[in-house]
Amino acid sequence: MNLRRYFIMGSQNCDRKPENILEEAAKAGITAFQFREKGERSLSGHEKLKLGRRLRDICEHYNITFFVNDDIDLVEPLGADGIHVGQGDIRLEKVRGMFPDKIVGLSVANQTEVDNSPIQLADYLGAGSIFATPSKADAQQAVGPEWIRTLKRQYPDMPVVGIGGITTSNAASVIDAGADGVAVISAITKADNIKRAVKNF
Repeated sequence: MNLRRYFIMGSQNCDRKPENILEEAAKAGITAFQFREKGERSLSGHEKLKLGRRLRDICEHYNITFFVNDDIDLVEPLGADGIHVGQGDIRLEKVRGMFPDKIVGLSVANQTEVDNSPIQLADYLGAGSIFATPSKADAQQAVGPEWIRTLKRQYPDMPVVGIGGITTSNAASVIDAGADGVAVISAITKADNIKRAVKNF
């Protein structure tokens, strides 16, 4: 499981074909991808499944770990490697029970969420928002790279991925704080040069 360059995307994040963006990012060296088809202008039903399959095929071709975001009904049809859940999504205990052999990620934004979560059931933590982010309307207040250090002190063996407002100019501070990877949306989908952007994370 390589979470170093973790790309998150759904069609609602794209101003051109998601497949083309993912293909460019895959060639540039992303190591993990999360299909997050959620929110305004997102696809549903069969269209969502069809897009997921096309994106899954790209990840398979480039040997990139493929996650779905909290949609348990997509895990098996897409042959996902894992699933990522947030605090307001399906409970981690249930996810782990349903998918004992999948990689499961959990978002944590503050100490209260950590204290109230069965952290030991997760395979990695998504920490943030590290910086203010325009990509997620319900994102928590920015916590800064210090949150990574806090989590790593408590769970030194748990992989931690920084997420939220991460750009090519501030990604290094997140890795320096001890993160095992950075997760981005718009830093790739809105990049003028995707290859250069991915290389700079």
